[in-house]
Amino acid sequence: MKKISILIPTYNEEDALEHLYQRIGKLANDNKDYDFEFMFADDGSTDKTLKMIKDYAETDDRIAYVSLSRNFGKEIGMIAGLDAVTGDATVIIDADLQDPPELIPKMIKYWEEGYDDVYAKRNSREGETWIKLITANTYYWLLGKMTPLISIPKNTGDFRLLDRRCVEALKQLRESERYTKGMFSWIGYKKKEITYDRDPRIAGEIKQNYKKLINLALDGITSFSTTPLRMASFFGMLISFTAFLFVVIVVFKASIFGDPVPGWPSLMAVMLFLGGIQLLSLGIIGEYIGRIFKEVKGRPLYFIEESHSAKTSKKTR
Repeated sequence: MKKISILIPTYNEEDALEHLYQRIGKLANDNKDYDFEFMFADDGSTDKTLKMIKDYAETDDRIAYVSLSRNFGKEIGMIAGLDAVTGDATVIIDADLQDPPELIPKMIKYWEEGYDDVYAKRNSREGETWIKLITANTYYWLLGKMTPLISIPKNTGDFRLLDRRCVEALKQLRESERYTKGMFSWIGYKKKEITYDRDPRIAGEIKQNYKKLINLALDGITSFSTTPLRMASFFGMLISFTAFLFVVIVVFKASIFGDPVPGWPSLMAVMLFLGGIQLLSLGIIGEYIGRIFKEVKGRPLYFIEESHSAKTSKKTR
């Protein structure tokens, strides 16, 4: 019998966890042709999330978990879970139930037909502000222009089914600054898109604030594209050429027509403009150097505080 692992990254989800457990439990009970594993990747929760997971594990052999030594971030939490899952296929789903578990049987159906990555695309983004919708659409458009060699689907998240070989491929990508949505596309394999309407959070608070989303967006661009560096080079050449033409025109007018050289206001404007371009270019270069600095350290992605697998448990202190 094939095994399906359901991977749930969690961080302070005590309000939503019971709702999630009831729905995935019913899903597993209704699909008896498969064995199920519920793998919780707890990212250093400070509330009752881990205790609730442990309570479930005492009475449910399908429960497994890894608890990280501190909060490393969702992207690291996901790779920790992928390192631990044992299923023939793995479904990644958030604990807030914005993504319906009832869509998983449809994913399994396409997986059985031979697809390796069955990802869910949102028809709508209920509960999100118009500002977030506009910025999300702009970001996906920009990312698509900057990453022509890989296609990162718009309005898709982590909710998807991955065949075992996709999981094994992702486990080989050990960079510390992770943009998993791009990695799903980068590894390739046979993909299938399904669509759905996303629900509001069932309970609890949104963990991804604008600061975290901006950082994630920058990770996506700098992880899969060198276009910003090329743009900095292009603007540098363009401004240098424009400045050369300006100097030629000023010298020509001063020597032929005796026009005075413009005074300090125009000089200050040019200097401030050039200074801004230089700082912007240095900032872009700094983003890439910062990523190199973090990667060359070769630090482990995470440390596990304790873990539990079906019918056996292990604690690490």
